[in-house]
Amino acid sequence: MKNLILLLLFISLVSCKEILPKQYWQKGNLHTHSFWSDGDDFPEMILKWYKDNDYQFIALSDHNTMASENYWYKLKERDKQNKVLEKYKNNFGDWVETKKDSNGTFVRLKTFKEYKSKLEDPSFLIIQSEEVTSSFENKPVHINVTNIKEKIEPFKGNSVYQVMQQTLDEVHAQRKKFNIPMFAHINHPNFGYGINVEDLKKLNGERFFELYNGHPMVNNEGDDTHIDLETMWDLINISYYSDKKPLLLGIATDDSHNYHVKSTINSNTGRGWVMVNSQKTETVSLINAMEAGEFYSSSGVLLKTVYSDNEKILVEVEPKKGITYEIIFMGYQKGSFDVVELKRIVGTKSSYTFQEEDLFVRVKISSDDLKVNPYKLGETKQAWIQPVIVK
Repeated sequence: MKNLILLLLFISLVSCKEILPKQYWQKGNLHTHSFWSDGDDFPEMILKWYKDNDYQFIALSDHNTMASENYWYKLKERDKQNKVLEKYKNNFGDWVETKKDSNGTFVRLKTFKEYKSKLEDPSFLIIQSEEVTSSFENKPVHINVTNIKEKIEPFKGNSVYQVMQQTLDEVHAQRKKFNIPMFAHINHPNFGYGINVEDLKKLNGERFFELYNGHPMVNNEGDDTHIDLETMWDLINISYYSDKKPLLLGIATDDSHNYHVKSTINSNTGRGWVMVNSQKTETVSLINAMEAGEFYSSSGVLLKTVYSDNEKILVEVEPKKGITYEIIFMGYQKGSFDVVELKRIVGTKSSYTFQEEDLFVRVKISSDDLKVNPYKLGETKQAWIQPVIVK
């Protein structure tokens, strides 16, 4: 009888334990620059760094180019100091093409098709991208287009909003023309404080923006007269929810330009990325997952599990020894004008059960883990989970 009771108890405990679907986290960066625009290294060298550092996908998003033309890059004095050609040849040998004349030393930059064929493999995907770079009255308006097929020229307009909306409309037209998944994301709204909340509220067809950018000049935290990007995110989503638009999703990126000197004054690799829940390292699968909100953004914190259903949202951190984590559930509720804190715990695992008044809920994970190469001194590692509309 005792054995039977123990067996029934064991069966009961097993049946009560929730079995969550398996997750497949793919790490990627969607904002990167090379010699094709204002980066300071060759595309292959940059891609090799990401590949060697366990990224599964990457997009080189140079300004107003798709890296498709014949381009001989002239080495600058800075490049000679950084020994870029020596490093390039050491890694890629006869692949490197150079020529010299009275004007200097030139290196042919490999096109997207060439560097993709050289470095892509089944576990490392290279996605074509362009940073469509425009402005209005000296306010920078930069929009990345992931999986682009035809170059989009920068638009002019009568306002920041109009410049952005024309770009988004062109992205949707191209997506329809080629019948492929592709998306735009708004880059660093606080760079030059060019894009404000009201601009972003008015947009139609925008699903993504940079919640975190690793460039030291992008002002993620705002200043005395400008709000931080996390507050901006919440205010936009309150508006989108009220207007019955799909919620805006937050991306973390490197926006890397500098690959030779690690410093808080440089925009280096490894500062921000997305982790996408996709079983396949394929463009269609990754974009579909991101558009479904099946990803989180990180500046260093890694997560084991992110799960939500009609009743709750659950988070488990991949812990690092000696580090303290806080899991903070934030939500927009009926009758409220702001996103408010719903629950906060110190630990590595927590869940939040949706309440009747909840409209949408998101999660932030903070830590006391200092970044080795931060974009600003004292920066600690964080992660952000996409907002979930409560059914």
